[in-house]
Amino acid sequence: MLVDKIKNRESGIILYGITPPKKGTSLEKVEEISSRQIQRLRSLNIDGLILYDIQDEKSRTSEERPFPFMETLDPFFYSEEYLRSLSIPKIIYRSVGKYSKSEMSQFLMNASPKNNLTVFVGASSKSQEVSLSMNDAYKLKAETNNELLLGGVTISERHQSKGDEHIRVFNKIAQGCTFFVSQGVYDVNASKNFLSDYYYYGQQHNIPLVPILFTLTPCGSLKTLQFMKWLGISIPKWLENELIHSNDILQKSVNFSEQSWLELKSFADEKGIPIGCNIESVAIRKVEVDASIELLRRVSK
Repeated sequence: MLVDKIKNRESGIILYGITPPKKGTSLEKVEEISSRQIQRLRSLNIDGLILYDIQDEKSRTSEERPFPFMETLDPFFYSEEYLRSLSIPKIIYRSVGKYSKSEMSQFLMNASPKNNLTVFVGASSKSQEVSLSMNDAYKLKAETNNELLLGGVTISERHQSKGDEHIRVFNKIAQGCTFFVSQGVYDVNASKNFLSDYYYYGQQHNIPLVPILFTLTPCGSLKTLQFMKWLGISIPKWLENELIHSNDILQKSVNFSEQSWLELKSFADEKGIPIGCNIESVAIRKVEVDASIELLRRVSK
């Protein structure tokens, strides 16, 4: 069980991440999408399913979003109404700032500690207006449903510029986080730098390490590449060149992601750092979704 693996700080946890259908999608179409997802996911060897909670990140950057922002169905509603027959734990993301205290309380009261986990996501920038702060959300969660396992987000690339991502992670652990999911990984060195500081800080201060789940996502087109960069995923220049000039950008990215995972796993295993991975497709094109499934099957081996 995923909950036990996290509590036991195990390595090798494998998740798959999806985004719920867009708001306004017809009931018939939502049922069709969910049926297809259930059929696909049932055949996979995964410990849990992430359901993302999308927020508009226009305040984070002045660059134009490559794909227009479209609000999605609430991930907890979608999970409960359409994916209930999929008997794996669901990790419900919550973009904390867009919810009122009562809305967050309602979610926390209804979430089952046995079948659900949650990940709190903060504002995309300091200028974003929020209804609920992360600190208030942590307190509310502790008061309302302390048994529900809580995760956080970590961004290895932020460690490159600020050098304190491991401190952020330990601060969140102190506030109740028991696992972390990273942003998409295309810069392996940034992830290893973060893991190194995470490991040695934990050793120095005698703090047990919690699982870090690295997100791997295929890139199937120049448009997807542009979108990934807009999302803040750091792609080294040499790798960007390789992808742009590749005869098969999708297969190239899948091969690279698999190698990235093997490199991170080798580095972490040597030190006993518990890591796992989360596979996703940031694009909805069938070939890119299929590639994410191929990547998951490779990683599962």
